Amino acid sequence: MSYDLNISAVAALIAEPARAAMLAALLDGRALPAGELAYACGVTPQTASAHLAKLLHGNLVAVETEGRHRYYRLASADVAEAMERLGAIRREQPGRRKPLGRAARQLQWARCCYNHLAGQLGIDVAHRLEVGRFIVPAANKQYDITSAGADWFAGIGLDVCSLKPTRRGVARQCLDWTERRHHLAGPLGVELLNVLCSNDWLRRSRDSRAVRVTALGRRELKRRLGVEMPRDPGNAQATT
Repeated sequence: MSYDLNISAVAALIAEPARAAMLAALLDGRALPAGELAYACGVTPQTASAHLAKLLHGNLVAVETEGRHRYYRLASADVAEAMERLGAIRREQPGRRKPLGRAARQLQWARCCYNHLAGQLGIDVAHRLEVGRFIVPAANKQYDITSAGADWFAGIGLDVCSLKPTRRGVARQCLDWTERRHHLAGPLGVELLNVLCSNDWLRRSRDSRAVRVTALGRRELKRRLGVEMPRDPGNAQATT
């Protein structure tokens, strides 16, 4: 029996640097207009439109129309996960490396990955949730939420009973592309990030995927999870 996975066609779409940059810009779950995506990948609006047409045809992005405006987003969580996994498959560069700039340090510390928390902070939060037995690893890279976990999440304003499982469950492990360890994804991961932002513990950047930690968030994450924040994690924290 023959199976056509069409891997080469998808790989060719992602391999083009401008298209890869567009997909990366959409990893925080937002829908962006073509003009912003053109700016993000450093091409003209006409070139961006041509790239977006190919990504649409390849089912890597979807488009929403509001009046005369068109907004593009990743077609699915599968596309986001594929991008994260591809980012994690990189050859270590021998010898000296160029130091990361501030923007890169911010993304490495804390960022959105298709509307859930990623980066060093996302990994630490997931690890602390596991250590507290609030979530426990299950089959197929999923997490189960314990009764203690349901109580803990309720304590910060997250009702786990309201979450709608996907075909991958309500919570799953997502391999972080900068740290090569797992952070929390799935409906639980998405809602956790929403609640942390609603509580003003975290703030999303308006112009990138970076996530900033407030002074309140620093105190609460340490008190409730034991998350220790570096004094200056990539200059990523917000001030209050």
